[in-house]
Amino acid sequence: MKNNCFFCEYKSVAAQKLSKDELESLSPNCLTVKFKRGDSIIRQGTYSTNVAYLKTGLAKIHIDGPYHIQVVRIVKPKNYLGLPTTFGDKINQYSVTAIEECEVCFIDISTFRKLLHSNPEFSNQIIVELCKGELESYQKCVNRTQKQIRGKLADVLLDFADNIFHSDVFTVNITQEDIGNLVDASRESVSRVMAEFVKDGLISMSGKQITILDRKMLASASKNG
Repeated sequence: MKNNCFFCEYKSVAAQKLSKDELESLSPNCLTVKFKRGDSIIRQGTYSTNVAYLKTGLAKIHIDGPYHIQVVRIVKPKNYLGLPTTFGDKINQYSVTAIEECEVCFIDISTFRKLLHSNPEFSNQIIVELCKGELESYQKCVNRTQKQIRGKLADVLLDFADNIFHSDVFTVNITQEDIGNLVDASRESVSRVMAEFVKDGLISMSGKQITILDRKMLASASKNG
């Protein structure tokens, strides 16, 4: 699907810093592709020639480790998926997979870099996004290593509600194994703690739909985890 970047309703905060002429020059150098749930958007170990930008849907970033696949984070719309590769290695160091139907805009990497050089406001916003992502990774690393499974799982549920779905009622289209990879726990441990949360009245579950019933107690579990 060809793009007209000037009229795009999914522009990133960084892209909003671009002039009309810059957006028009960007349009012929990017392409929107639709992905179904489970489709691979970026493959670890492949050569990167584009910057990927998630316009709609949800995706997971994961890395093939020495023992198992590690889910790093869940990405919501209006976020870039390939910035570390853009500035660092030319080889993708992680994979991205759609966890629901997605639209992804692939931007020619040379064009993207030219905009970074020519527009200071655009490049500054990209740096801000990179820094936010790095700080988030640091915090999640601390939580993974220092919290127990109850605290880590409470963190994930609150993150889903506050930052991904913006609602205390949401449908999780990833498996409990994926959630376990997010919090460094087994699928069985995730299932057990989720059942405990239901029994204690913190959440309710109906299939893949989760409802946060007691936000205060869930926040306490996160804090004291």
